[in-house]
Amino acid sequence: MAVMMQAFYWDAPKQEKKEHEWWNFVAEKVEELGHAGFNALWLPPVNKAASNTSMGYDPYDYFDLGDFDQKGGKKTWYGNRAELEALIAKAHKNGVGLYADMVINHNGGGDEEEVNPLDGQKRWTKFNPKSGIFARNYNHFHPSRYEQVILEGENFAGYPHLCHRNPEVYAAMYRYARMLIEELGFDGFRFDYAKGFGAWMIGLLAKYLYVKDGKDFVPYVVGEYWSGTDDIEGWLSRVEEFTDNQVAAFDFPLRYKLKDVCDKPNYDLRNLTDGGSVVMKRPRHAATFVDNHDMGTNAIVNDKLMAYSFIMVHEGYPCVFWYDYYNNGLARTGTPNGIDALIEAHHKHAGGDSQILHADPDLYIMQRVGWKDESVDQPGLIYVLNNLGDKWSGTSVKTKWVNQKFVPIAWDGHDEAWPDARTTDGEGNAEFPAPPRGYAIYVPA
Repeated sequence: MAVMMQAFYWDAPKQEKKEHEWWNFVAEKVEELGHAGFNALWLPPVNKAASNTSMGYDPYDYFDLGDFDQKGGKKTWYGNRAELEALIAKAHKNGVGLYADMVINHNGGGDEEEVNPLDGQKRWTKFNPKSGIFARNYNHFHPSRYEQVILEGENFAGYPHLCHRNPEVYAAMYRYARMLIEELGFDGFRFDYAKGFGAWMIGLLAKYLYVKDGKDFVPYVVGEYWSGTDDIEGWLSRVEEFTDNQVAAFDFPLRYKLKDVCDKPNYDLRNLTDGGSVVMKRPRHAATFVDNHDMGTNAIVNDKLMAYSFIMVHEGYPCVFWYDYYNNGLARTGTPNGIDALIEAHHKHAGGDSQILHADPDLYIMQRVGWKDESVDQPGLIYVLNNLGDKWSGTSVKTKWVNQKFVPIAWDGHDEAWPDARTTDGEGNAEFPAPPRGYAIYVPA
């Protein structure tokens, strides 16, 4: 599989003193990120929002990428189109793809209020974007003459809510998606607030046969459906009714389990085995993550690398948060104790099925059985997660390998000591320990 990075956090341009220069700032990092093993970057919304200091989640002009003087200035908070194109080109040169954040339900920054004659309510639904593309009025939003009652989706924070059943809205969203893939060169989409509109819209945008660099192209597509496992399962099933393409969902249920692992003393690690996550039910449809820009005061506070170790060794498409990697200093390049070492373990060893070898309230041990074909050779690994805060912990488990030496390649915890090599016996048994409040990854030598 691959590893992506969410290449921003809330108010990142302000916090990093890179207002209107974020695309250039990220471009400075793509070479090192490619070298570290990141395969793709998820970028924030690229178009002009309700102001030019907005994070972009209140889109105003979908076709102004920072080149029209409106909503406070020319550039978006991240830059302009030329700078974005330069970032994409440099990323691709370094083997790194780009995913565009798609906010296609709620809009902001309307130019005038108007009364919607269908319900007599006044709303900010008059949009006159300077790009000249996709001007809007009340009939482009709910309630509309195309859909008087919202049959699918939810409103968000009182923003005007696009009605995708209006052919002009439908066509504009296709035009926007095609611009991102076919003109700018993006490699996929992350759909924001997927609860806000029908699954059919994502399905159809995913199903469209894009042309990129003169060839048919299928984008990676992942949705933010912030809910429980059953709800996400239902949403994925609805999306699949409209497309044969693989559409993924961010694994919020797993993320909340991992927060409990990190922040709740004596959390029972057996909860990680109960199937209550996307990665356990649909591993090929899971985008796993530890934190993101929306978590705010709900962010993981303690021992966050325990969570990162879990998502890097299991199935799913793991996503690393820029703030953790850079601002929290968890990359720890050149050591076995950080995200960089976990990425290397993911790429080189985390192949094949996951098999839980042991689980009790304080200790979790799993093996990846390995995978090999003409292009991939991942020999597998043993992963140990220790919830005890005061001592190393491990137990003897029966692995698939007999008379095999294992060496530790990544670990961290509340102890500066490091794990040593282990060798299985003639039946595949060996004891694999991990540091207190930490983890260890062992691989065949």
